[in-house]
Amino acid sequence: MTDIKTILAWAIKNEASDVHINVGMPPVLRKDTELIDMDEEPVTEPQARAMLQAMVGPEKVKKFEENRDLDFSTEITGGDRFRVNAHFQRGTIAISFRVIPNQVHTIDDLHLPPIAKELTDLPRGLVLVTGHTGSGKSTSLAAMLGLINSRYSKRIITLEDPVEYLIANERCMIEQREIGSDCPNFASGLRHALRQDPDIIMVGEMRDLETTSFTITAAETGHLVFSTLHTINAPQSIERIIDIYPAGQQNQIRTMLANTLQAVISQTLFKRIDQPGMVPCTEILLCTSATRNCIRENRIYEIPNIIETSRRLGMQTMDNSIAEMYFKGFIDRDEAIVRSSNPGKMEKMLVEAGKIDRTPQVVGAGADK
Repeated sequence: MTDIKTILAWAIKNEASDVHINVGMPPVLRKDTELIDMDEEPVTEPQARAMLQAMVGPEKVKKFEENRDLDFSTEITGGDRFRVNAHFQRGTIAISFRVIPNQVHTIDDLHLPPIAKELTDLPRGLVLVTGHTGSGKSTSLAAMLGLINSRYSKRIITLEDPVEYLIANERCMIEQREIGSDCPNFASGLRHALRQDPDIIMVGEMRDLETTSFTITAAETGHLVFSTLHTINAPQSIERIIDIYPAGQQNQIRTMLANTLQAVISQTLFKRIDQPGMVPCTEILLCTSATRNCIRENRIYEIPNIIETSRRLGMQTMDNSIAEMYFKGFIDRDEAIVRSSNPGKMEKMLVEAGKIDRTPQVVGAGADK
């Protein structure tokens, strides 16, 4: 069996996004959503354990055996980095690696909507980037922080589990704290970050009540705070935050959230057809006075209509974004239809657009909205 660093180097060379180690199987790569078996012998239990110990050492292996899960990051020669989760399945060790690109992409590189740039100019408040696991949330956040880093002289503190993109100081002073090694947990890191003179705080994930509470407090006290949730759209994101709190506190948190939330970017990745790689489609909610009233008065069900009718302000539905990426020639027509919230309506939209000769454009030529 090839050693783990060679396997990871091969994954980088072949532009894979993930590597999976399971006992009884050869290493498996994911590239552009497809799973590919490596030409290796199946991994044995001693080999999987040796791979893990080579990366984290015997003390963390012992901790892993007690907790049954371990999150960390690792690096190979050449500076390529990976986010790693070790876990047990069927009583044996399994390891999943996510490639962390060395380069922080720009907002334009990622084809995020222009409003993402405007959100980096905010002086305070809470900006959420949401989506399922592997939807590119960390990449989008890194792009936004990278833009701030190139434009402003700010002090940025990030709390990550683990640290993913390494962001070099340009105009900003940046501290990146890793949960478990630099601080015990998100809540503790946030509590102390408020005493460390930050202008901007990035919280890797709002996982629990304590972390959520400190995150909203940081936004309330005049900081610009970025964070993520594993939710698929803006209404669900708002409801998730409110539901974390006990029933007796939910009216209060609605008011706090209405006052602090600035925007929700919900994204999902599509496989590109014009070139190798992925492209995000995004739903954008901006907190206008109408949005804030809906949050405050528990009328979350009205938010999709606000998004639909506020495109001139920079908001967009996920289906609008999917259609735009199709018209730009980035994504497949059938996938655009199947993955939309209303496939029938999406198909009709694409057919009608075709009747007015709105054919897929050459990449880079732009598209009407």
